[in-house]
Amino acid sequence: MIYVELLIGFLTVGLFSFGGAYAAIPLIRDVVLSYGWLDDEALTNMIAISESTPGPIMVNLATYVGSSKAGLLGGILATTAVVLPAFFIILMIMILMRKALGNKYVQAVLRGLKPCIAGIIAAMGAYMIFKNMLSPLFEETADMWPLILTFVLMLLYFGSRKVLKKKMTPIMLIVVSAVLGVAVYGF
Repeated sequence: MIYVELLIGFLTVGLFSFGGAYAAIPLIRDVVLSYGWLDDEALTNMIAISESTPGPIMVNLATYVGSSKAGLLGGILATTAVVLPAFFIILMIMILMRKALGNKYVQAVLRGLKPCIAGIIAAMGAYMIFKNMLSPLFEETADMWPLILTFVLMLLYFGSRKVLKKKMTPIMLIVVSAVLGVAVYGF
């Protein structure tokens, strides 16, 4: 039964994830929580790990969830299920691309999807900020480190633009945040 659930769950993620991995995080969250594969905190940790490791976030999450719930076969099945829809969609687009991209209705649909994707990414960002930074303020034993680390990373990111006259690369930002996370929570 778990194999069927993994297949259906990650096919759903693969079929309806438009706009890249960050736009897919709310859908991944809904699927993973609805099947009870991870809780909200474990999912947030896996998103952070998936961003820090090579490869697409959706593939990393699918592989982790599948292998942790159903072993090697589950990991392969979940990974294949999340990638398969995109593979076939890209294959069809390549075949139809010349005609379709010139069509004004297709162009209108693509232009209409851009603000939708931006809204989904902004909503997920706001959710993660509230969940990880603001909710600890209302708890008795508040962990202020997420708030402090976020502000330190923001200062480094925007300060590098002012001081070095160039922006910090995403890779460097991930490395710095990983080092800060280990320094704060590892020791």
